Amino acid sequence: MTLAEVEPARGTSARRWSWGVLGRGRGLVGTVLVLLVVAAGLLAPWLAPYGPQQQIPGANLLGPSGTHWLGTDEVNRDIFSRVLHGIRVDLVIVFLAVPLGAALGVLIGLVTTMYAVADVVAQRVFDVLLAFPVLILGIGVTAAMGPGVRTIVVVIVLAEIPVFGRLVRTSLLTVRALPYVESSRVMGAGTWWLLRKHLLPNSLEPLTVQLGVSMSVAVFIESALSFLGLGVRPPEPSLGSLIKDGIRNVYESPVFVLGPLVVVAMLVLGFLLVSQAIAQARRA
Repeated sequence: MTLAEVEPARGTSARRWSWGVLGRGRGLVGTVLVLLVVAAGLLAPWLAPYGPQQQIPGANLLGPSGTHWLGTDEVNRDIFSRVLHGIRVDLVIVFLAVPLGAALGVLIGLVTTMYAVADVVAQRVFDVLLAFPVLILGIGVTAAMGPGVRTIVVVIVLAEIPVFGRLVRTSLLTVRALPYVESSRVMGAGTWWLLRKHLLPNSLEPLTVQLGVSMSVAVFIESALSFLGLGVRPPEPSLGSLIKDGIRNVYESPVFVLGPLVVVAMLVLGFLLVSQAIAQARRA
């Protein structure tokens, strides 16, 4: 008998989901919502009628119209154009910070779980990171680095490392105790062979679900930090800073805040629906 023969057939070692779940039900709705926002952000230079910093003469806090779909702000800038360009900033942050935090967390979880002392040290560091609420962590990082996109990326990465590190650790400890993994170990399989062939592949499904959840959380983190003035620096637009500006001018222009709020809701709901669809497929 060889090591390959002790590996269970596909579908018996773990429940597997198919990307087909994204083509129906809540998976389809979530995918459409995310793709709509992503398309709007990518096409912003062509869809936006004005530049994000362009000041339009005589257009001070105008209401929605055929010329300005979401009106204008207090310094005569087109809100619709700023929302489109703000989406681009948020997408860069989300699709950079979350995968980076996930990759670092998974790497740390994989390596430290194999060694008892390293595992203890890593878990205590994770405890320290998880002890700080994200906003408090953001304030601390901002005090050290100053506000900006880089600060938001660092905060999200630090927040996601312990989440993914502990998730992969839990999966590895569960899979490592399964009979076919023990059989491979008895037959002489090394640690890294087991990681590559058994442990990591069987941990990918919960990690994918968490990735969708973390992306929705990252949208909230950016919005919250920028709303508090700790994130993207003006005049560069982001969804959080636009919500802040809209709240400040809510009495003069009530529609101002609706544009960025709707986009944030679409992104958060879309990512959550996708992760729920994947999780539901795993349980089926």
